[in-house]
Amino acid sequence: MKIPAMIGAELRRLTASPMAVIALIALMAVPILYGGLYLWANQDPYGKFTEVPVGLVVDDAGATSGDTTTNYGEKVADNLVEGKAFDWQRLSAPAARAALKNGDVDFTVTIPKDFSEALLSSSGTSPHQARIELETNDANNYLASSIGSGAVEKIRRSVAEMVGQEAADKLLTGLSDVRAKLGEAADGAGKLFDGANTAVSGSGQLADGTAQLADGAAQLAGGTQQLADGSQQLADGAATLADGAQQVSAGNQQLAQYANEAGSLVQQATDALPQVRSDIATALADRGLSPAEVDAVLAKLDPLGDKLRNGNDTVQGAVGKIDQLADGSAQVASGSATLADKSQQLANGAQTAASGAAALSTGAASARDGAKALHDGLGTLANGIATLRDGLKAGVDAIPSSTPELREQQAKTIANPVDVSSDKVAAAKDYGQGLAPFFAALAGWIGIYALFLIIKPISRRAVTALHSPIRITLAGWLTPAGFGALQMLGLLGVLAWALGFTFQNGWGALGIMVVASATYAAIILALNVWLGSVGQFMGLVLMVLQLVTAGGTFPWQTLPAPLAALHHVLPMGYVVDAMRQLMYGGQVGRAMTDLGVLGIWLVGSLLVAMIGVTRMTHKRTLRDLQPSLIG
Repeated sequence: MKIPAMIGAELRRLTASPMAVIALIALMAVPILYGGLYLWANQDPYGKFTEVPVGLVVDDAGATSGDTTTNYGEKVADNLVEGKAFDWQRLSAPAARAALKNGDVDFTVTIPKDFSEALLSSSGTSPHQARIELETNDANNYLASSIGSGAVEKIRRSVAEMVGQEAADKLLTGLSDVRAKLGEAADGAGKLFDGANTAVSGSGQLADGTAQLADGAAQLAGGTQQLADGSQQLADGAATLADGAQQVSAGNQQLAQYANEAGSLVQQATDALPQVRSDIATALADRGLSPAEVDAVLAKLDPLGDKLRNGNDTVQGAVGKIDQLADGSAQVASGSATLADKSQQLANGAQTAASGAAALSTGAASARDGAKALHDGLGTLANGIATLRDGLKAGVDAIPSSTPELREQQAKTIANPVDVSSDKVAAAKDYGQGLAPFFAALAGWIGIYALFLIIKPISRRAVTALHSPIRITLAGWLTPAGFGALQMLGLLGVLAWALGFTFQNGWGALGIMVVASATYAAIILALNVWLGSVGQFMGLVLMVLQLVTAGGTFPWQTLPAPLAALHHVLPMGYVVDAMRQLMYGGQVGRAMTDLGVLGIWLVGSLLVAMIGVTRMTHKRTLRDLQPSLIG
């Protein structure tokens, strides 16, 4: 019996009755129904989020900044409702809790009372973060928690961008005002610098003048000190003169007294002379002298009287001169005393002047030093002002000029500085197409597994009649492989035409699906040849292992280490990878590598099956004679 005859016999057995045909058709449709219905149901779940009911509670009381009152909660709510990302339902807090508990909404988002106040708190003394409250109920849907977390994160980003844009706009407006004020300050600093230069020039002249003043004051101090010393000597001499003049005046007064007394005596003698002459004449007459003799005697005495009178005149003149001398010496003594007093006053004044001149000299020296220090300080000040002017100008240049339109664009950029530019080397159209490679690979296994429920892996009659393990094995494999190819063709048709999935390399994808189905058929055939009904069960176990290790949903790197190791061994992971490359427009060379691995599994499984068939053709065991546990 040749291979076509064995295949024909198996086909006649599978179509021997209407029920057999129905069973075959039903099992052929398993992978199409499984893959088609599942991918149809999950073709674009994200596009249906607009029908997911979500409770929205807005308790925000708003906040006042300056003269403006803002309610960010209402703004956020309006944006959410207008965005229609979900079926937002505005509810009160009690109604939202009841709706979440009853399953009327999948999750709730609450904007609390202090939301606006918290957003504006960053400019105050007690900044704190605003909160958006998410409440989920896993009893309604576990994935609603993940969806809600993603939604709240988007809300958080949009709120942060909105508030950040407003804050950045205020900041940029402030910077623009600062730039204008810095410009004014720079102009003022320039004028101040010019004034400082003028002050430096004036302070230089002041320093020169105070230096000359200090030199003059020092000379004045020396001259006034000499004057003080001379005037003190004058005062001492005047005092000595006053003492001498006083002594002279006293002596002259005494001399005048004596002269007056002498003059008085001479005057008395002169005044008494006529009386004395008369008394002498009388006395002589009484003595008996004759008048002639008396006249002769008087004639002798008269010259003496004349001399006495002349002497009296001389004495009286001398007394007058002595009196004048006494008066003059008294005046000299008085003037000398006055001179001594004035000279002492002059000496005291000169000493005071000398002290003042010394203080003036000291002050002038201090003024000279201060003027020099002022000159140096003003020079430093001018340099500092120049630095300030240059710094202010640099500050003005460092702050770019802007317009309201530019500031608005800058605020948007600051609020959202990073934009994600997404570029895909290979892209799936939607969520369903993203899952298609995995479910097509899995559907292929399920289809082959289902076929082996009615297809005999090995014809017992052929084993008994023939001793050709190769022909028996190939006949046992080609029947399910052929039906599997039809299943994959039907599944590809459903994916491409019914669901509208696109294939960058449709013929390549179909080839991978057919080879994968043939490989699965070889694996399950080998299991059945060696283990019988237990092998059929092991096919189910192997399907479960590949379901979790193929990396069809999450990246295989997220698997536990033992399962990750199986990903590199079991064939379904390579089927998924090859389908992705050919379906999304990836690397054809990588798909060829995956195809090579599938070829190794295919050939290896057929060899293992042939070895089992060879054993069966040479000897039979009690296990071979036992009825199957399955069917």
